[in-house]
Amino acid sequence: MSILFINGSPNKNGNTAKLAAELLAGKEYETLNLVDYKLYAYGQKFEDDQFSEILEKMKEADTIVIGSPVYWHNMCGAVRNLLDRFYGPVNSGKLSGRKFAFIFQGAAPEQWMLEKAEYTTSRFAKMYGMEYAGMVTDNREAEKVSGKLGR
Repeated sequence: MSILFINGSPNKNGNTAKLAAELLAGKEYETLNLVDYKLYAYGQKFEDDQFSEILEKMKEADTIVIGSPVYWHNMCGAVRNLLDRFYGPVNSGKLSGRKFAFIFQGAAPEQWMLEKAEYTTSRFAKMYGMEYAGMVTDNREAEKVSGKLGR
């Protein structure tokens, strides 16, 4: 089973990565740091765009975990950009058979922020055919969701 953790934080070893390590404790996984990729906004067309590389890595994984810090009451721009880029070039169900979890970490997110993030990520998983294991915001949830991801 291959696991891909997509880290949306600009801090590669920050709290988002630490919570991912809790979620994926005892599991082997690859980390893709979005800060290392050129991922342009939806609608922009540049030759050096790397969306297709990120998508290929996602297709190769059995389990996909996307992590984002809470910025301005929402997921960070890099993660939002990644999700937005699926519209058009990626057909519904394209990631069928994969498990998906979302890490959303911040100092004090309010309930409405969590609800909106959960709605967006669960819909993303459903649209592209993935089994949604849940959203992780703390160590307790990491332990619970980890069991849904398998060995």
